[in-house]
Order: sequence, then C-alpha cells, then structure tokens
Amino acid sequence: MAYQAVIGLEVHLQLKTRTKIFSACPADYHGAEPNTSTDPFTLGLPGTLPTLNREAVELAMMFGLGLNCDVSGFTQFHRKNYFYPDAPKNFQLSQYDRPLARDGYLDVTTPDGGAARVRIKRAHLEDDAGKLLHPAYAPYSLLDLNRAGSALIEMVTEADITGPEQARAFLESVQAIAQALGVSDATPEEGKMRCDVNISLHREGEPWGTKVEVKNLNSFRSVARAIEYEAARQARVLGAGGRVTQDTLGWDEGGQKTFLMRTKEGEADYRYFPEPDLPPLDITPEWISQVRARMPELPSQKLARYLAAGVREGDARTLSLSAPLSRFYDEALQGGPETQRPDAQKLANWLLTDVAGALAAQEKSIGASALRPAHLAGLVRLIDAGTISGKIAKDLLPAVMEGQDPARLVQERGLSVVTDTGAIDAAIDAAMAADPATVEKVRAGNAKAMNALFGPVMKAMGGQAKPEVVRERLTAKLGL
Repeated sequence: MAYQAVIGLEVHLQLKTRTKIFSACPADYHGAEPNTSTDPFTLGLPGTLPTLNREAVELAMMFGLGLNCDVSGFTQFHRKNYFYPDAPKNFQLSQYDRPLARDGYLDVTTPDGGAARVRIKRAHLEDDAGKLLHPAYAPYSLLDLNRAGSALIEMVTEADITGPEQARAFLESVQAIAQALGVSDATPEEGKMRCDVNISLHREGEPWGTKVEVKNLNSFRSVARAIEYEAARQARVLGAGGRVTQDTLGWDEGGQKTFLMRTKEGEADYRYFPEPDLPPLDITPEWISQVRARMPELPSQKLARYLAAGVREGDARTLSLSAPLSRFYDEALQGGPETQRPDAQKLANWLLTDVAGALAAQEKSIGASALRPAHLAGLVRLIDAGTISGKIAKDLLPAVMEGQDPARLVQERGLSVVTDTGAIDAAIDAAMAADPATVEKVRAGNAKAMNALFGPVMKAMGGQAKPEVVRERLTAKLGL
C-alpha cells in the first residue's frame, strides 16, 4: 500500500509597519549598515520595557479577517524562551494560548481544478530575530540585529494539505491576500515571507506517523521540492522497517535534500509564561468593525468581479492573485467613461501575454515599467474601433511600453487602418495576377486556399488594411 502524506505549514510574514513591534525603532532597515537600525529594547538591554505597536495589531487583525478567522476577545503575549545568538533578549515575545486570530480557513484550487479547504489553526503576532551571516571560508560568523524586533505574523495551518502542488497553491493565495490587504510585501526573496513544513506519512486507515519539520524555506518552489524529497525519504525509511524520528531539518537548495539541524523541541522546552510588562488586549466588536471597514478588496472578491466582467477563469485567477497586476488592470479597465472602456477579456489578453512578454524580456515588473494603464486601455480601444489592426498594435507596443500615447503615435505615423476599397482592390488584383494557380484552386472549390492570397494582400497594404474588408473584397473578386 502507498503512503499518504499529512502536511501542515507554518508561515511567517513580516508586517509593513513604520516601527518595530515593541519599540519606536524604525522598521525599514533595508539598505542600512549592519546593527544601525536598533535601539535599547531591540538589543535586550536591562531596564527596557516593551510598548505594543497598534499598527501591527490592526494589520494582523486585517490579515486574520482575510483568512476567515475569529479575532474577537482577549489576546495576550508570552515569553518564549530560547537561546540563539541572533535573539539578544534570550526570549521571543510571542503569543501562546491566546493568539490574535484563530479557527479560520482558506479555499484553494487543487491541481485537478477542484477546490480544497485548508483550515487555519491560528495566526499570532511576535517579534523577529536578527540574522547570522557566515562569510565564505571565514572561521567566524557575523551578527546583524537590524531585523530583530520587526513585527511578524506566524500563521499555522491544520494538517489538511496532501501534496506539494496544493501547498504551493495555498502559499500563493496567502501571499495574494497579504499583498492585496497591504499587511506585508510577502516577498520570499527578501525574507518577508518564510515557511516551515511539517510532514508525516501513514498508510490509509492507520494512525498518523511521526512528523518532522523542515525549517526556513524561502521560496514556493523550495517548499514543493522539500515536500517531495521528504515524503520520498520517509517512505524509504518506513518501507525498510525503520522509524522516523521527530527532528528539525534544514533544506539544502544546492543538493535538493533535507539535512538534520537538531532534535525537535517540545512546548515545555520553551518555558512559556505571560509577558509581565504587557497586559492582555481586548479586541472588541467595535474595533473589528473599524478594521474591516478599511480592508481593501480581497483576491476572492476580485476573482468574482473579473468573472462577472467576462474574463476567462484562468486569466481572472492570474489577475486576482497578483496585487500589482490587478491594480494596473483595474485602473486600465475603469479609467474614462463607461462607454469608452476596453473589452475586459481583450485587455486581459494584452496584459497577460504581450505586455507580460515584453516585461519578461526587459526583466522588469509592471510597477517598474513606464507603461501607463490609460495607454494600454487606449491601445485596445483603437483595435476595437477598427482604427488600427492587431499587427499595428503589436508594432506600437514597444513605444507604448516606454510611456507614449498610442493615439498620438497612430496620428504621427499615419497608421490608421485603410478602408479605401480602391487601394485594397488594386492589391488584390496584383496578388491574383502573381499567383494564378491559387486562384484556380479557390475557384475549383478549395476555399481554404484563399488564405494564400490574403497574406500577400495584407503585406502589400502594410498591415493597415481592415482584415474584414480585405476578405470581403477578395471573396467578391474570386466570385465566391
């Protein structure tokens, strides 16, 4: 019998707060010299006291509501004691039995196109540790405490995930929610979204096996690969009659395998106790209503809106999962009077294919591009109105990507579609004279052969002839 995987995720998100979670130290340390974005509390100096950041609490509430969690009632901070070089206080201020958010869920699309519900056990606030740096071939490590004290959300799922692709889809949805709400940049490459994987195997009908934890995975691809590798490793151990031990593992990106870091701690090892310098916090219904009223549109709401506008499901899902793309798309779609708005699906086609391809070639994001939403919308409207052909639009796109107005480009370059039937008829006559064999095929009943004449006519017209007019005149000339 095959083994079944039981997978739960722990996701850490760095919040977009102006200051750190328990002090007035600025939270934006990116680009700063090591150990310059610190203060006495961050350094764990004697006599310093924590002050809870209200902004962090409200961002965490917003995130919890976005995950359908219960955020009402009392929440409390505890000291989680452990001794790491990058934790100067020798404890972490976290939440133990009174997390800020609990009992939520998130519905994700499965690889087969179905839907699966992943339950959210809890999401709580805590402060981040510093960072150890290990110079190549040096007999020492360096310590940078700029990150220490930054506001974190740790979200813990129930063990509802069954495979690597479902885990990846869940993480993409979490990232989309965090970015859409503005609670976190949620960029794994910058360390602002990190993931731990808990995984065990068992046979159907048997109790769950011993779980292991794979720590600090910093990309969705690494999460999927770590799950694949660890499930195969445990299956080999169990299949050989061995026993899986409860360990904490790391992920070797170069070797694409897990490795032992330490034996797994239990809750008792952390010696939790309530933080004496922070009172419990009561989250009232009135406070929740105020936070909910400020929440931007969630990805699931965007998806429903795009589908209602006539966008294909795959494109609608891609747009809804990307905060930068959806912002650009919405501005392009909604700008100007309703009667002048571009077709929703055609706009999505251009954004997700031609524009996306150009951005990939330039290695730029949509936010770093000079392309303006109004200009992309204008380009699509020119095609819809028959002012230019699709080919001309593609030729104009590089200039439009540089911030130029497509309507002005059409006017300056004289690129409007030609509807003059005299000019089109002359091009058709020339094409028929140059290829009498194809003319005979068409007149003999091979209608598809007409395409061999259509292409040369469009080329002779420089791509500016209206395709519908060309086909109509070509059909008439051939006597069909």
